[in-house]
Amino acid sequence: MAQYIKIYSDNPNSKEINRVVDVLRNGGLIIYPSDTVYGLGCDITNTKALEKIARIKGIKLEKANWSFVCADLSNLSDYVRQIDTATFKILKRALPGPYTFVLPGNNKLPKVFKRKKTVGIRVPDNEIIKQLVKALGNPIVSTSIYDEDEVLEYMTDPSLIFEKWNNKVDIVIDGGYGGNIASTVIDLSNGDPVIIREGKGDLNIY
Repeated sequence: MAQYIKIYSDNPNSKEINRVVDVLRNGGLIIYPSDTVYGLGCDITNTKALEKIARIKGIKLEKANWSFVCADLSNLSDYVRQIDTATFKILKRALPGPYTFVLPGNNKLPKVFKRKKTVGIRVPDNEIIKQLVKALGNPIVSTSIYDEDEVLEYMTDPSLIFEKWNNKVDIVIDGGYGGNIASTVIDLSNGDPVIIREGKGDLNIY
């Protein structure tokens, strides 16, 4: 059964943050709040944890298109090939915010993602997940608990999320009510922006 931890987004408690980070380092899965919908995540460097998420989602790990949640743009060079100034300006304008940007991956990607040419990068405007990534020291791989075909009330209410997910994950963080609109996904991997999914993020950011 999962732990249910209340963390306040305006002032995350460092003791609780470290408790969650310990679970992530040990291969645990967490459900956490963001600036869009609640997300399901694990430590990007832990293959066993990544495999667990793939099983839950019913997909092959190497085919997964999950985003990498970063604390800020300084994490970019870890996994993203050098990008031009115009692309960087768009990222700087939009992040932190409700966007996922698809960018060209580099050769430092974790082993299971080595064949991927692109990566989805997220820097959510939410202090809880940003503090978690900072304390962990590397990005968290993330997928939403959102179902494209069905926007259910339970996905915005942490106590209902806990009821549904407590046997599948190690921690559910209650960071208050979440949204039910996913991030806007923009592909910047070839220079010109291409909208993949219209979500919460405003499209007028170029």
